[in-house]
Amino acid sequence: MRFFYAPMTYHAILCAPFGQLGLIADADALLAVHFLTEPQPVLTPPPGSLAAEAAHQLSAYFADPTFRFDLPLRPVGTLFQQQVWREIAAIPFGETCSYGELAERTGSVARAVGGACGRNPLPIIIPCHRVLAQRGLGGFNRSIESPTVSIKHWLLVHEGALLL
Repeated sequence: MRFFYAPMTYHAILCAPFGQLGLIADADALLAVHFLTEPQPVLTPPPGSLAAEAAHQLSAYFADPTFRFDLPLRPVGTLFQQQVWREIAAIPFGETCSYGELAERTGSVARAVGGACGRNPLPIIIPCHRVLAQRGLGGFNRSIESPTVSIKHWLLVHEGALLL
């Protein structure tokens, strides 16, 4: 889960309320969602492709924060990262938990959980924005600065987990 500055080969580039997203998918699974920092032309995915379905579901989520994603995913990471991502995926809509709480569930420490959150290749879909610091929002997208934390803030307000 990183901001990407250089052009990559995306299967879809779509507009989000906070910027643009680049999607990478193969025929079987969604592999990555990237926050794009430089404006790029919208790239409509081929009709019937998994990238098209992912773009459709992300648009549905932006219109209705209670929308539940139903996509085949293949996040690549270590066994620990996979464990953390499964715990993150279980955080219900409109709720949050702390890095420390996730650390307890995974038998780890908050800093390691934060590192796993930062390497989540499928943000929004695996909702790492729902993981907060003990005091405040904490980081997002391997950063504690804008624009990443402002995206986390937007997502939490969108879901009703954080008030303006």
